[in-house]
Amino acid sequence: MSTLTIIAVASGGAVGATLRLLINGFVNRHVEHILPFGTLAVNLIGSLIIGILFAYFHLNSSFPPALKTFLVTGILGALTTYSTFAIESFFLLDGGHYAHAFANMALNLIGTIMMAGLGYLGVLYFTK
Repeated sequence: MSTLTIIAVASGGAVGATLRLLINGFVNRHVEHILPFGTLAVNLIGSLIIGILFAYFHLNSSFPPALKTFLVTGILGALTTYSTFAIESFFLLDGGHYAHAFANMALNLIGTIMMAGLGYLGVLYFTK
Protein backbone atom coordinates (compact mmCIF):
# COMPACT_ATOMS: atom_id res chain seq x y z
CA MET A 1 0.00 0.00 0.00
CA SER A 2 1.39 3.37 -0.99
CA THR A 3 1.97 6.35 1.24
CA LEU A 4 -0.38 8.35 -1.00
CA THR A 5 -3.19 5.85 -0.34
CA ILE A 6 -2.67 6.09 3.42
CA ILE A 7 -2.65 9.89 3.29
CA ALA A 8 -5.81 9.86 1.11
CA VAL A 9 -7.69 7.64 3.58
CA ALA A 10 -6.48 9.53 6.66
CA SER A 11 -7.26 12.99 5.31
CA GLY A 12 -10.60 11.87 3.85
CA GLY A 13 -11.42 10.25 7.18
CA ALA A 14 -10.84 13.53 8.98
CA VAL A 15 -13.22 15.30 6.61
CA GLY A 16 -15.85 12.55 6.82
CA ALA A 17 -15.73 12.31 10.59
CA THR A 18 -16.14 16.07 10.89
CA LEU A 19 -19.08 16.03 8.48
CA ARG A 20 -20.63 13.19 10.46
CA LEU A 21 -20.35 15.17 13.69
CA LEU A 22 -21.86 18.29 12.12
CA ILE A 23 -24.72 16.56 10.27
CA ASN A 24 -25.59 14.26 13.18
CA GLY A 25 -25.59 17.17 15.62
CA PHE A 26 -27.66 19.38 13.33
CA VAL A 27 -30.31 16.71 12.74
CA ASN A 28 -30.51 15.74 16.40
CA ARG A 29 -30.94 19.40 17.43
CA HIS A 30 -33.63 20.14 14.86
CA VAL A 31 -35.62 16.90 14.58
CA GLU A 32 -37.55 15.44 17.49
CA HIS A 33 -36.17 11.95 17.66
CA ILE A 34 -37.82 8.77 18.78
CA LEU A 35 -35.33 7.13 16.43
CA PRO A 36 -31.66 8.05 15.95
CA PHE A 37 -32.38 10.26 12.94
CA GLY A 38 -28.90 11.83 12.94
CA THR A 39 -27.34 8.44 12.24
CA LEU A 40 -30.02 7.68 9.66
CA ALA A 41 -29.33 11.01 7.94
CA VAL A 42 -25.59 10.43 7.57
CA ASN A 43 -26.17 6.86 6.38
CA LEU A 44 -28.73 7.97 3.77
CA ILE A 45 -26.60 10.91 2.60
CA GLY A 46 -23.48 8.76 2.41
CA SER A 47 -25.33 6.07 0.47
CA LEU A 48 -26.66 8.59 -2.04
CA ILE A 49 -23.18 10.05 -2.51
CA ILE A 50 -21.52 6.65 -2.99
CA GLY A 51 -24.09 5.82 -5.68
CA ILE A 52 -23.36 9.11 -7.44
CA LEU A 53 -19.60 8.60 -7.18
CA PHE A 54 -19.63 5.03 -8.46
CA ALA A 55 -21.73 6.07 -11.47
CA TYR A 56 -19.27 8.89 -12.11
CA PHE A 57 -16.33 6.47 -11.79
CA HIS A 58 -18.11 4.10 -14.20
CA LEU A 59 -18.43 6.91 -16.75
CA ASN A 60 -14.91 8.30 -16.16
CA SER A 61 -12.43 5.43 -16.03
CA SER A 62 -9.49 7.84 -15.85
CA PHE A 63 -10.52 9.14 -12.39
CA PRO A 64 -7.37 9.12 -10.19
CA PRO A 65 -7.27 6.10 -7.82
CA ALA A 66 -5.98 8.17 -4.88
CA LEU A 67 -8.91 10.57 -5.25
CA LYS A 68 -11.36 7.63 -5.34
CA THR A 69 -9.80 6.33 -2.13
CA PHE A 70 -9.97 9.79 -0.52
CA LEU A 71 -13.66 10.15 -1.37
CA VAL A 72 -14.99 6.62 -0.80
CA THR A 73 -12.82 4.96 1.83
CA GLY A 74 -11.80 8.19 3.55
CA ILE A 75 -14.74 10.60 3.55
CA LEU A 76 -17.65 8.18 3.13
CA GLY A 77 -16.07 5.52 5.34
CA ALA A 78 -15.92 8.01 8.20
CA LEU A 79 -19.21 9.73 7.38
CA THR A 80 -21.44 6.67 7.44
CA THR A 81 -21.98 4.94 10.73
CA TYR A 82 -22.77 1.26 10.63
CA SER A 83 -21.30 0.58 14.07
CA THR A 84 -23.29 3.46 15.58
CA PHE A 85 -26.42 2.20 13.83
CA ALA A 86 -25.79 -1.27 15.30
CA ILE A 87 -25.38 -0.12 18.91
CA GLU A 88 -28.33 2.30 18.70
CA SER A 89 -30.52 -0.52 17.37
CA PHE A 90 -29.30 -2.78 20.17
CA PHE A 91 -30.11 -0.15 22.80
CA LEU A 92 -33.62 0.26 21.38
CA LEU A 93 -34.12 -3.53 21.52
CA ASP A 94 -32.58 -3.79 24.98
CA GLY A 95 -34.88 -1.01 26.21
CA GLY A 96 -37.94 -2.90 24.96
CA HIS A 97 -38.62 -0.42 22.13
CA TYR A 98 -39.07 -3.18 19.57
CA ALA A 99 -41.14 -1.24 17.05
CA HIS A 100 -38.66 1.65 17.08
CA ALA A 101 -35.72 -0.75 16.80
CA PHE A 102 -37.17 -2.54 13.80
CA ALA A 103 -38.20 0.75 12.18
CA ASN A 104 -34.65 2.03 12.65
CA MET A 105 -33.17 -1.15 11.16
CA ALA A 106 -35.58 -1.17 8.20
CA LEU A 107 -35.09 2.53 7.44
CA ASN A 108 -31.30 2.21 7.52
CA LEU A 109 -31.12 -1.02 5.54
CA ILE A 110 -33.74 -0.30 2.89
CA GLY A 111 -33.16 3.44 2.81
CA THR A 112 -29.41 3.24 2.27
CA ILE A 113 -29.76 0.68 -0.54
CA MET A 114 -32.41 2.83 -2.20
CA MET A 115 -30.29 5.98 -1.88
CA ALA A 116 -27.18 4.28 -3.32
CA GLY A 117 -29.24 3.03 -6.26
CA LEU A 118 -30.92 6.42 -6.71
CA GLY A 119 -27.55 8.15 -6.83
CA TYR A 120 -26.06 5.63 -9.25
CA LEU A 121 -29.03 5.39 -11.60
CA GLY A 122 -29.69 9.14 -11.40
CA VAL A 123 -26.22 9.95 -12.69
CA LEU A 124 -26.46 7.36 -15.46
CA TYR A 125 -29.92 8.61 -16.48
CA PHE A 126 -28.98 12.30 -16.57
CA THR A 127 -25.71 11.73 -18.45
CA LYS A 128 -27.34 9.96 -21.41
